[in-house]
Amino acid sequence: MAEQRHEQLGLSNEDVFEMYEQMLLARMIDERMWLLNRAGKIPFVISCQGQEAAQVGAAMALNREKDYVLPYYRDMGVVLTFGMTAKELMLSGFAKAEDPNSGGRQMPGHFGQKKNRIVTGSSPVTTQVPHAVGFGLAAKVKNQDFVSFTTFGEGSSNQGDFHEGINFASVHDLPCIFMCENNKYAISVPYDKQLRCEKVSDRAIGYGIHGETVDGNDPLAVYEAVKNARERAVRGDGPSLIETISYRLTPHSSDDDDSVYRERSEVEEAKKLDAIFTFGDYLRDAGILTEEKEKELKDRLRKVIDEATDYAEKAPYADAKTAYDHVYGGE
Repeated sequence: MAEQRHEQLGLSNEDVFEMYEQMLLARMIDERMWLLNRAGKIPFVISCQGQEAAQVGAAMALNREKDYVLPYYRDMGVVLTFGMTAKELMLSGFAKAEDPNSGGRQMPGHFGQKKNRIVTGSSPVTTQVPHAVGFGLAAKVKNQDFVSFTTFGEGSSNQGDFHEGINFASVHDLPCIFMCENNKYAISVPYDKQLRCEKVSDRAIGYGIHGETVDGNDPLAVYEAVKNARERAVRGDGPSLIETISYRLTPHSSDDDDSVYRERSEVEEAKKLDAIFTFGDYLRDAGILTEEKEKELKDRLRKVIDEATDYAEKAPYADAKTAYDHVYGGE
């Protein structure tokens, strides 16, 4: 029997099942958060729906024991794959004291967890890019074989932080992977009103580095691109700019009305390429995902999310006396 595509990439059946599990977990947590928001229980949601394949495919191509990730606000798939839990994400959504990202001080999507090398993001978009370059510089100075991996939307590729960061990394051959999750919209601004070039990855040529565009609905394609980028980085061949093409299936956030800038038919058409279904079909065709295994997986994840939701809802808020912690210097 001919090798399956994932086997050609060095991935086992267990690896791709994990890939699907992390994608599905991200989707189900996200869907639960929207319900909680609409019920008035959590204040804000910024969604990963439609981008899970790119996020999980990329994260699984990294070394989860060594590498540092500097995610942007949609990257639930990345942080779950790097070790954050459903409970921790729910604590963030409910803004509780145990939230590992900020102790309930920051909006959801500002991921940060030192033990899993998830580097805290800031609220201004794209600031994670120069931060990632700093981690790449540290790897080079220390002569250590880790890479820094950072993500951003295509709108961020128009920001100064992107250009300054990627230029510095390219000049100094730093082990950085820049991944643009092109989801077609910078809030309400469509791609063709953001950039003149055909692809975000076309910008790589201006910095003399590797640039590549892949199907963001194909986790195996993203895995391969990021795996190769990591190999180049640790070999000393410098950074890469990877662009993944997908589609944002939800409004920009729970406070956005996307009906004013895109047709519903456009969203429905994009759903036909939703990787939760297309990658599931791949696994079924390969005999890895049976009807029984899929039901067991969904039941197990639903139980995890139910428990995470109940725990986070009942967990205490931060004490008001801690409001100035980490803001002003102490004695």
